[in-house]
Amino acid sequence: MTSIPDATTLTLWRMSSYCENADGACLEVSDGSTDDTPVRDSKNPHGPAVIFPNTTWSAFVAAVKENRLP
Repeated sequence: MTSIPDATTLTLWRMSSYCENADGACLEVSDGSTDDTPVRDSKNPHGPAVIFPNTTWSAFVAAVKENRLP
């Protein structure tokens, strides 16, 4: 697995485009890694992040956009 920066120190976090809650209950994604996609809970920005391989994250996003999830 490729080494990435500590996910708590990444500065390139962005809110999910599917976020509709004004209270910040959304996912944030960091685009700062070339091989992996860190994802975190926007309500807990200093908490842990889940790290997905880019291919896995892209497949998940495509499934959401195409409404293919159960």
